[in-house]
Formats: sequence, structure tokens, C-alpha cells
Amino acid sequence: MDQEPPVSYPQQPYVREHPEGTTILVLGILGLVLCGPFTAIPAWVKGNRVLREIDSSKAQHTNRGLVKAGQVMGIIGTVIFVGTLALYAVVFALAVSQT
Repeated sequence: MDQEPPVSYPQQPYVREHPEGTTILVLGILGLVLCGPFTAIPAWVKGNRVLREIDSSKAQHTNRGLVKAGQVMGIIGTVIFVGTLALYAVVFALAVSQT
């Protein structure tokens, strides 16, 4: 009986989650809920950095959507915070001008 040589399949790259993905998501949620720049801005900045790392790793990280969601929530939280500050500044300026 002739034995066929074993079939060799190409190795799949080792795929894992980026270690900072969950951190960015939590920072984004806190920045959105608390409207605080202390968590929203780091979610935005770290999200940009980690997305660049994920893109350069050639599909070795699986949680790109998680990181993107945290980054977007960080952006929204920052915009809400800046908008709130602008609103307070306008209200304060109107109150000062009325006196």
C-alpha cells in the first residue's frame, strides 16, 4: 500500500485581543457617562494609538471594533464636555453683562 505524504496546511497567524482594548472601552464609557475630560481624552488618544497598532499588526488583533467604540465614545464625551464649558461661558458672560 502506498501511503500519501501528510497534507501540510498553511499556519494561521496567532490572533489575540489587543491588551488595551477593554481599557479604552471602559475609559470611553466613563468619559461619555461622566462627561469628563479625564477619561474621555485618554480614550480618544489611546484609541488612535491602538488602532494604528492593530492596523500595522496585519490582523493579529481581533478587538478593533471594541477599540473603535471606546475611541468614538471618548470623542463624543470630549465634545459634550467642551460644549458644556462653552454653554457655561455664554451663560456666565450674559449674567455678568446684565449686572
